[in-house]
Amino acid sequence: MARPQRLEFPGAIYHVTSRGNDEQDIFVDADDRQFFLATLAKVAKRFNWICHAYCLMNNHYHLVIETLDGKLSIGMRQLNGIYTQNFNLHHRREGPVMQGRFKAILIERDTFLLEMCRHVVLNPLRTKTVKSPEKYAWSSFRATAGLAEVPSFLSTDWVHRHFGKQRKTAERNYHEFVLDGHGNDSPWLHLRKQILLGSEEFVASMAQLMNEAGTIREHQLRERRKGRPTLAQLFAKAKDRSQRNDAIRLAHITHLYSLNEIGNYVGLHFATVSKIANAASDE
Repeated sequence: MARPQRLEFPGAIYHVTSRGNDEQDIFVDADDRQFFLATLAKVAKRFNWICHAYCLMNNHYHLVIETLDGKLSIGMRQLNGIYTQNFNLHHRREGPVMQGRFKAILIERDTFLLEMCRHVVLNPLRTKTVKSPEKYAWSSFRATAGLAEVPSFLSTDWVHRHFGKQRKTAERNYHEFVLDGHGNDSPWLHLRKQILLGSEEFVASMAQLMNEAGTIREHQLRERRKGRPTLAQLFAKAKDRSQRNDAIRLAHITHLYSLNEIGNYVGLHFATVSKIANAASDE
């Protein structure tokens, strides 16, 4: 199945998840989780994100993110890139931590955002990690329910508005709302076109935007590929590793050669090429 066109625009809301490479754990200890959340706070501030909910599991994480400036991909590259560097340094390992491209589902606010905020924090119950959400320290549930301090990157105002005018009342009603959702049908049953979650009108309008964005992007890619130098030309002056890495970034980011094309030419695995290329885009 072809990879769906990703839409990014100001005010878009997503359920975002990244999984560990080969289903391996991406969080080994509390230090990993704390570093991830600290990095998320910095990324959210830099790229003007609102986080409505989150949950860190062992081998993946869930975020519900509203991008006020439409900067999802660049923020995710920074989040996963910085976290990967720290994880490898912390655990004295090399290679990719995350499995390929992050997944993002575009959510309609009025139909599925509240349900998705509940679905995300119920993950530890569905996996039987804990018996109640208040026992799990690594999700937004405790902060939104008034049981823990609200981290700087988490916004609880929109969720609370659905459960009462007084904060304590809203927190208590939210708590009950989440508990009542355990065992409900998954919102993924309503997923359309692989990445859309909303009403029929929302799906239709987003699908049209996806088609238009895809046509525009294909035209832009064709124009950028016209007359580009060959890989032999790009790597002709690469005499050491630093120059080779610069050539890899130039080939991938500027001239749109695929990771596989570059990897086959220089004799590196595409995952290694990806790590080198993304090191530039995350700076």
